[in-house]
Amino acid sequence: MNIILFLVVLAVLVLVHEFGHFIVAKRSGIRVDEFGLGFPPKIWSVKKGETTYSLNAIPFGGFVKIFGENPNEASVSGPDSARSFVNKPRHIQAMVLVAGIVFNLLFAWILISTSFLFGVTASTTDYAQYGSRLKDSHIVVTMVQSATPASNAGLRAGDTILAVTTLAKAGGAGGDVTVEQIKKTISESGGSPISIIYSRDGKTMSAEMVAISTVIAGKYAVGIAMDNVGTLRLPIHLAIWEGGRLTIHAIGKIATGLYDFVAQIFTGKANFSSVSGPIGIVGLVGDAAHIGITHLLVFTAFISINLAIINLVPFPALDGGRLLFVAIEAIIRRPIKHSVANTLNMVGFALLMLLMLVVTYKDIAKLVAN
Repeated sequence: MNIILFLVVLAVLVLVHEFGHFIVAKRSGIRVDEFGLGFPPKIWSVKKGETTYSLNAIPFGGFVKIFGENPNEASVSGPDSARSFVNKPRHIQAMVLVAGIVFNLLFAWILISTSFLFGVTASTTDYAQYGSRLKDSHIVVTMVQSATPASNAGLRAGDTILAVTTLAKAGGAGGDVTVEQIKKTISESGGSPISIIYSRDGKTMSAEMVAISTVIAGKYAVGIAMDNVGTLRLPIHLAIWEGGRLTIHAIGKIATGLYDFVAQIFTGKANFSSVSGPIGIVGLVGDAAHIGITHLLVFTAFISINLAIINLVPFPALDGGRLLFVAIEAIIRRPIKHSVANTLNMVGFALLMLLMLVVTYKDIAKLVAN
């Protein structure tokens, strides 16, 4: 079921991205030969006007075949040369290339705004201005550090903490528990055993552990991050506003993270275990859907933003690489040799496939280890 859900999410995101290229190319008078979901071999196709719409067997992606995007003699000088991508003004070419990225970002904004409209889990600290609209406030584990007392005891991100008590002496946080009370109880445990009562999937559970002073220097801790959250439901105008604000914030965070990761690849310090490929994302999509539809919408929005940012990277075979070619041609005032552009795109695509294989191998290794 998770695989089917992942393929649906991927298909929708690719459809949105490629539709951006498709509609702007059409409106710019460029001939579009094919709009394909997935990669060949072809399963089904239908031709409407000059464009073939196809469904293909390999589900990881999609494409729009724009006349002249991969230039050759026919597109430069043939009977339809005036409708060729390569013969359109540079600003038109740039608009077509960036359209997929823009559509993915707009789609993310729509998804996040929809989540706020129907109710999404939100931090009571970050959205304190909507205090009266935040319902069912509770403390949730947002992160569990590996190889710590909390991870060894089985706590997971998403668990709701109900109470924390010190077993060796009276005292603890219970009732209307707060993040500050929990931190105080753990910090003052002095290395004595503590019990954390929490709920997961509607079941109340408990875990015993001993706080250590090596997680946070000078303090006893168990290796978790927490936040006080509630369900936030907003009217449509505020949902659109907060959806846009969160989208912009996510763009900045994802772009910074991607820049750091790429820089670490060149310095040999990249941690591929922190990156998820298709296999890893299958599980994450399933987890988000299990929590609720609004969580799935937000998760899909973040994937859409990732897709947009990655495509903006100035690397051959990506939209950003082709935008770079257009910029270079605008500066030198002549086209880059077709053979050079096509070769660079082929090499770039091969390197991207190699990276995908490495990430997929890491995904499989993590599954086997667990």
